[in-house]
Amino acid sequence: QVQLVESGGGLVQPGGSLRLSCAASGSTFSSDAMSWYRQAPGKERELVAAIGSAGGSTYYADSVKGRFTITRDNAKNTMYLQMNSLKPEDTAVYYCAPQGATPEYEYWGQGTQVTVSS
Repeated sequence: QVQLVESGGGLVQPGGSLRLSCAASGSTFSSDAMSWYRQAPGKERELVAAIGSAGGSTYYADSVKGRFTITRDNAKNTMYLQMNSLKPEDTAVYYCAPQGATPEYEYWGQGTQVTVSS
């Protein structure tokens, strides 16, 4: 059974940094393009960043481009999101999932809460 566990969230001041991790098990992680998504209160889940299966290609939403970096370590079945220069509008629950996952994807994890506030 696929399990995705997000961690690394927390409360940080504007301008601060956090590094999120996504640990995958029971899946074909190393052969899957993966993504980070986020959902703020009252808003739909949105794609933040994506990375190819080998890590050679990446995509970033315009809102995070230049501030966030997505990476992965296939040997550890883990994906990361380094978030710098955080803004209050980055406040959301962050989730990882295979690229293209829909709200109906049955293996969404619990997510990790990121709160940017002074």
